[in-house]
Amino acid sequence: MKTWFITGANGGLAYPMLKMLLERGDRVAATVRKPQALNELQKRYGSNLWRTNLDLTDSYAIKQTVSQAIEKFGTIDVLVNNAGYGLFGAVEEASDEQIEHLFQTNFFGSLRVARAFIPYFRSKGKGHIVQISSEVGHLSNPGQGLYSASKWAVEGVFETLSKEAAPFNIKLTLVEPGGIRTGFFANSGVFGQELEAYDDQPARNFKRFYQNIHAKEIMGQDSIPGDPQKMAKAIIQRADDRNGPLRLVLGSDAYEDIKAALTSRLAELEAQKELAYSTDADDFVRNK
Repeated sequence: MKTWFITGANGGLAYPMLKMLLERGDRVAATVRKPQALNELQKRYGSNLWRTNLDLTDSYAIKQTVSQAIEKFGTIDVLVNNAGYGLFGAVEEASDEQIEHLFQTNFFGSLRVARAFIPYFRSKGKGHIVQISSEVGHLSNPGQGLYSASKWAVEGVFETLSKEAAPFNIKLTLVEPGGIRTGFFANSGVFGQELEAYDDQPARNFKRFYQNIHAKEIMGQDSIPGDPQKMAKAIIQRADDRNGPLRLVLGSDAYEDIKAALTSRLAELEAQKELAYSTDADDFVRNK
């Protein structure tokens, strides 16, 4: 039996994970925006589920909630940072306030929770942090720039954190899913104020795509490949095994999109090798 701490537990990949964990007898400290969203699970699983609301922009509340969860269960084995949302549209269209709130939630919020757990896991001599990222942590297209930026920031700091935490037997997994059939397009997206200049530009095409996916969700159709049950199972298995690469790619679209992005970037890098080397100082000696 493991004990988990999951943020944004009523949405995305977290909810199917939560159900699977409770069904197998694990205990979960779940943070949500609306605690009543987990009423049925609370009735069914009782003391194995502890829930509370948490604002990821409030660093004091995060520290208090982590302390309360550890006191409640006596231990936490796995942290799952799931909470987050998307801000879409052309970069110019988003307000400063929207951009700041996005990063306060997706990046700083995730980082605050992880930093709150690091001292505890270090003292315990063991722990696992599962950070839900996205395929867009490797790529960025018109209409997704700010959401992608928040995930690129997550990728950068959590890759470093994985190396810093490894000596203390703290594992870290970055989960990079593609599209998931979780209602993300219906419930987790915010748009900036539209500017006429972008009406016939690629950034607006993404909004049309977004609205099309939303409409299909409402009609019971789905052109999104990711199965949330299969993905949740894969994440739980990785946490149980405590082995595997840093990044866990989920979904055929994520695999293909990330592969294309990395292949393109590598080709661009190789094309600049001669120029890059030509700018070294004449007396520089490369270590072998």
